[in-house]
Amino acid sequence: MRLRGHTARAARGEERTGDDSRTRPPAPPAWLRWLPVGYVALVLVLEPLTPVEWPVSFALIALPLVAAFAHGPAVVAGVTVFAVLSEWTLAGTPCCAGRHLGYEWDPHYVAAYVCTALVGFLGTVLAQHRTRRERTLADVRFVADIAQQVLLRPVPHRVGDLRLESFYLSAFAEARIGGDLYEAVPTAHGVRLLIGDVRGKGLLAVETAATLLGSFREAAHDEPDLPALAGRVETSMTRRSDQISGSDVGERFVTAVIAEIRTDEHTVRVVNRGHPPPLLIRPGELRELDSGRSAPPLNLGMLVGEPYPEDVYPFLPGDQLLLYTDGITETRDPAGTFYPLLERLRSWGPLPPRELLDRLHHDLLEYSHDRPRDDIAALTVVLRPPEEAADASARRGT
Repeated sequence: MRLRGHTARAARGEERTGDDSRTRPPAPPAWLRWLPVGYVALVLVLEPLTPVEWPVSFALIALPLVAAFAHGPAVVAGVTVFAVLSEWTLAGTPCCAGRHLGYEWDPHYVAAYVCTALVGFLGTVLAQHRTRRERTLADVRFVADIAQQVLLRPVPHRVGDLRLESFYLSAFAEARIGGDLYEAVPTAHGVRLLIGDVRGKGLLAVETAATLLGSFREAAHDEPDLPALAGRVETSMTRRSDQISGSDVGERFVTAVIAEIRTDEHTVRVVNRGHPPPLLIRPGELRELDSGRSAPPLNLGMLVGEPYPEDVYPFLPGDQLLLYTDGITETRDPAGTFYPLLERLRSWGPLPPRELLDRLHHDLLEYSHDRPRDDIAALTVVLRPPEEAADASARRGT
């Protein structure tokens, strides 16, 4: 899941600390932590090389603020004391540009001591405020991660002879939850898949996604066919929209694909509600499962009032189905050219599900220069060939 987002939480270094169960903010980069040391070294190098009337040691007044960027209030306070003592020492050091003894209490240097202490006080307050904000942000991110685990929980990696994988990539590193969604539910009717994209951003999109996913997870077990399942989900969305006030509520809709794979029949059934069509990948062939009968997005079906069309396609052993949101095809390079998804997939050839999504993820980041403009979600499922399934059964037996 979400290599830069969903499964990358462990790599971000967020840890639980203390009895208050708060997360620890990520440590600042090493160069920022060592910047005060480099700043002091630069002053010590320049001080003996400059004329007497240019006391470079006055630059140490800014040292507490330099430390406040990466360190806590206690360290900044200690750096302030160090800066004052260093200024006092340099003021009376004969080696510094021929300076004689007795400058320690020169009015200019005394003023520098006072200014350094004042800047140190302000830097300490700034560092305390920064660390408090970082802890608050870490708490919010931790809660958002928990919310995303509930909202976009991991799909089962294996269901019978099916192998499934998914990933989610946020357009913004600070955002953990967006309007793209996916789900895979094993049911008595087959494995039912959902991929969707909520119109808009922010909390309203998250609330819409939660409503849609909750309805799909429940109705997937009850409804015998896909059109009825799509209708059930749309009814839940419409009912929820009627309960919420706001000028944008009536404009909320979701483009989605609902699919059902029946391994006993070797078929995949698809109901497309205004979403990019799924891709069927098999050796030597790549095709869009698009019959041209896409229905309106969810929550806009009342505008048509017609039954939801269902398309049936063969899904043979070794076939792979890729469902994705338009954030992939709308990814652009610096020149503004859209990402050529079909061209890329043809050049790669058939890949295992995890390898396919990993390669797609890295290729999207490289293509956009690590600056995607929209959230991205993808879900892929492959039907294992009989010989592979037999080998797996034999390995489990031994």
